[in-house]
Amino acid sequence: MPITLSDLAHPDHVQRVSQSFALQGAMHTLGAHLGRIAPGEVDIELDWAPSLTQQHGFLHAGMVSAALDSACGYAAFTLMPDEAAVLTIEFKINLLAPARGPRFRMEGRVIKPGRTITVCEGRAYGIDGSQEKLIATMGCTLMSVIGRDGVAG
Repeated sequence: MPITLSDLAHPDHVQRVSQSFALQGAMHTLGAHLGRIAPGEVDIELDWAPSLTQQHGFLHAGMVSAALDSACGYAAFTLMPDEAAVLTIEFKINLLAPARGPRFRMEGRVIKPGRTITVCEGRAYGIDGSQEKLIATMGCTLMSVIGRDGVAG
């Protein structure tokens, strides 16, 4: 029988992700909060705010990138052992549409888990009522870090 992401999940992945997320000043600055947390899957949600926009009033690409990066990182973190911390080593973002909407959801999903390197995909949606529009995608590579000074899970 094939191994699933649930088989690889840290036993306390929800609490672990929540505790780490609470330490992120960047996500606090964005007014972001955690949505879905499941093995290999994390959603981060945030509301539009004038302080997060670019000159046309759209959510700034840097804000979209930061939230997508965190969603992907935490999706990978759900599968890492106790002693591991997570760090992004590479990402590429495709901005598909202006980031409009009163609300946004950034989804991180593990595509290929690994002991050291995990590959994730991210999708960002602008949400207006019941309408959702895909505004960006991300490919993200993350590293499990163990035993490095200043980097702790």
